[in-house]
Amino acid sequence: MADAYTRLIRSAPGRLLAARTPLPDPPRLLRRADRPQPVLDPVVVLGGSAGAERITATLLGWGADVRRRFEETSAPGSVVIVLDEIDAPGDIGPLVLPLAGALRGLAAGGRILTVSRPPTGQDPARDAARGGVEGLVRSLGHEMRRGSTANGIQVAEGVELDAPAVTGALRFLLSARSAFIDGQLLRIDGPGAALPASWDLPLAGRTALVTGAARGIGAAIARTLAADGARLVLLDVTAAGTELARLANELRAVPVQLDVTAADAGARLASTLRERGIVLDVLVLNAGITRDRMFANMAADRWDPVIAVNISSQISLVRDLLAADAAGEGTGGPGRLLGEQLRLVSLASTSGIAGNRGQSNYATSKAGVIAFVDALARQLEGRGGTANAVAPGFIETEMTRRIPPLQREVARRISSLRQGGLPVDVAEAISFLASGPAGGVRGQTLRVCGQHIVGR
Repeated sequence: MADAYTRLIRSAPGRLLAARTPLPDPPRLLRRADRPQPVLDPVVVLGGSAGAERITATLLGWGADVRRRFEETSAPGSVVIVLDEIDAPGDIGPLVLPLAGALRGLAAGGRILTVSRPPTGQDPARDAARGGVEGLVRSLGHEMRRGSTANGIQVAEGVELDAPAVTGALRFLLSARSAFIDGQLLRIDGPGAALPASWDLPLAGRTALVTGAARGIGAAIARTLAADGARLVLLDVTAAGTELARLANELRAVPVQLDVTAADAGARLASTLRERGIVLDVLVLNAGITRDRMFANMAADRWDPVIAVNISSQISLVRDLLAADAAGEGTGGPGRLLGEQLRLVSLASTSGIAGNRGQSNYATSKAGVIAFVDALARQLEGRGGTANAVAPGFIETEMTRRIPPLQREVARRISSLRQGGLPVDVAEAISFLASGPAGGVRGQTLRVCGQHIVGR
């Protein structure tokens, strides 16, 4: 699904042109179908802490070819830098500088991953060191070549580095499933649930609802969750009924035609789930619209629908499902609607982080999503549930194809990976956050944007 410019640059004349000019040369990103193995070998683990030994043991358990020094390989595929015991900024250099001489030899589609602890506000020198890791990761993300990426995991104090949440994040960020995630730090606040019985089917035995599922990113989410073993309930508006039915037939899913902005949407959905005896383990809130206009020309007919679909509907739908679930609990009740370890994932946007010209309504709604999942995560924690968001950057969809050509081309090239992402990139991140091990990730917004130049 490469765009016209990328197809040109990858041709023989295009490669020659790119070599002789400063034109951007988008690398080919390896995704799950291209590289199904969990880690690109050999993987070098840097660090001398007990945590580094735990990470090494985890990788060896996957059958990875693990080395502890760059001298043991001339072409590393992945590098894990374990920085969990740094106490001052001066501790960082000795651990990371061995990477400098080996960076040019990193394999195409390689991965660099830091594992560190977050600042706690208790020790200024230690917090300065831990905060410095963020600058390192974000800068390395900009320097990666040939489709390689650099990301980080921040593991809360008290969570061991072989806990399920750390293992799940490690496997996701080292794999090709994270192809369009670059320069990001994922915080892990708890140990997470048990590891899946099969890494090939991490959602086996779980039931997921996807809103806005009929087309685009929603359809990619549905297909990815199904490939990972989930049973599906697919929801979209009546106008998308034909596409919804076609996708539901393809995936053997339950289709639900419903306008999420309707006042009784939550009650109607709860009734449908009860009638069919469905208990949801995963809730993906993907339904969204745009009505772009410069704010000087903004009116209620463009503002109100965006707020209603993108954030107000999420709040009301979750509120009503939680209420119906609570009403069904206990002896004699109609039964639960939501699993005990509910995984809720909402669609935010980089526009909600950095803003975007002509999208004040959309950015408002998506910033609201980010704050919503942060607050909801606290509410769900007591029942073992989580709420997180995924913030796509420029993704190649029907929506982005309507952007004016010049603006669209600029949006593609200003990420570190110099191209737009694909709907499957968003879907892969959602599937990870929907998994059991991701129970240690709470209230986070994971950017899937190829390290877009704007925002964080």
